[in-house]
Amino acid sequence: MAIEDRIREIEEEIKKTPYNKATSHHIGKLKAKVSQLKEESFKRSSSSHKGKGFYVKKSGDSTVVLLGFPSVGKSTLLNELTNAESKVGGYEFTTLDIVPGIMEYKNAKIQILDIPGIITGASKGKGRGREILSVARNADLILMVLDVFNPQHMNVILNELRSIGIRPNEKVPDVTVHKRKMGGIKLVSTVPLTHIDEKTVRSILSEYGIHSADVLIRDDVTLDQFIDSMDSTCCYIPMLIVINKIDLADSSYIKELKSKMPDAIFIAADQGLNMEKLRDTVFENLKLMRVYLKPQGRKADFNDPLIVRGGSTVIEVASKLHREFARNFRHARVWGTSVKFPGQKVGPDHILEDEDVLRIILKK
Repeated sequence: MAIEDRIREIEEEIKKTPYNKATSHHIGKLKAKVSQLKEESFKRSSSSHKGKGFYVKKSGDSTVVLLGFPSVGKSTLLNELTNAESKVGGYEFTTLDIVPGIMEYKNAKIQILDIPGIITGASKGKGRGREILSVARNADLILMVLDVFNPQHMNVILNELRSIGIRPNEKVPDVTVHKRKMGGIKLVSTVPLTHIDEKTVRSILSEYGIHSADVLIRDDVTLDQFIDSMDSTCCYIPMLIVINKIDLADSSYIKELKSKMPDAIFIAADQGLNMEKLRDTVFENLKLMRVYLKPQGRKADFNDPLIVRGGSTVIEVASKLHREFARNFRHARVWGTSVKFPGQKVGPDHILEDEDVLRIILKK
C-alpha cells in the first residue's frame, strides 16, 4: 500500500474514534504513526526531487515568501514592495518560477520571493505543490496572501502547510527526549499537564520504538505538539495574513471581514494602499535590529548600521563582521538601551538591543 493511502486510512480511523481519556493513548499511537509516515514521505520526496525543484540563492538580511492561491496578486505585491519586475496577469498561474526582489527598509535588505500559486492538494504533490511549499520551509517569514473575496482559502493553505510539517506562528514544544538503553520511560514535567498523560506519552514513544528514555516536558503540550517534538521535519515559521484587493469590496464587507480576521493586514497592492504598514509589520515580525559600529578613536557610523537578528549577542555580531573578530575577541563597549551606562564594558554573551552602538576590542 502506498504511503499516502496508509496515511489516509489511519486518518479515517482517527476521525471515527471518539476522543476521551480512555482512547487518548490509542489516538496518540495513530497520530504518531501518521507523523512518521508523513516524515518518510517528505524525505522520499525531497530525495527524488533533487535537482528538479525551485531554487533561488538567499540574499539580504532575511527572506520572506509570498504564499497563496493563483491570481491573488502576489506578483503585483512583490513589484510594489521591491525593485523586482514580476510578470502580472489577470489569469491563473502567471508566475511559473520563483521571482526574487529586495525590499530596502530601515537600512535592512529583505529578500522577498514570489513563488507559484498553490492549490488544494499541494502538500501531496499537486501542481508541483511539494516543491513550492519546500521554498516556504526555508523562509524567515511567510506572507499568506488572500483574495478579499476568498478568505476561506486561509484554512486550506494552513492545512497544506501543516501537512508538509510547517507550523506557522507556533512555538517549538519544550520537550526533551533522551533515549537510554534500559530503565523504562521516566517522565518529568515542570508544569501541570492538562492535555496529555503519561500513558499517552508511553504509547507515542513506543510507536517510535523508544522504550527507555528520560522525558522532560516544560510546556503544557497537547498530544499533537508532543508528536511534533518527535518529528525532525517540523519547522516553525512566523506568518502574516495579508488580505489583498480590498478596493474591490464595499466598506460594510471589509468591516465584517476585519472583525473576523483582526490580525490580518488589509491592502490593495495595485493601488499602493497600506504598503507602508505592511513594510513596517514585516520588519517587526522578522525581529531585525540595527547595531551601529564605533571603531576605536572614531565616531559611530549612524548612516550604515549592521542588521542582525533580535536577541543577538556581541560575539554573534563579531562573527558576522569577520571570523577573526570572534577568534580574537577581548571585550566590547556598548552605548544604548541594553546597558546601564554609556560605554559599558561587556563580554561576548551580552545581548544587544535595537540601535545599540558597539565597539569591539580585539586581543593584540
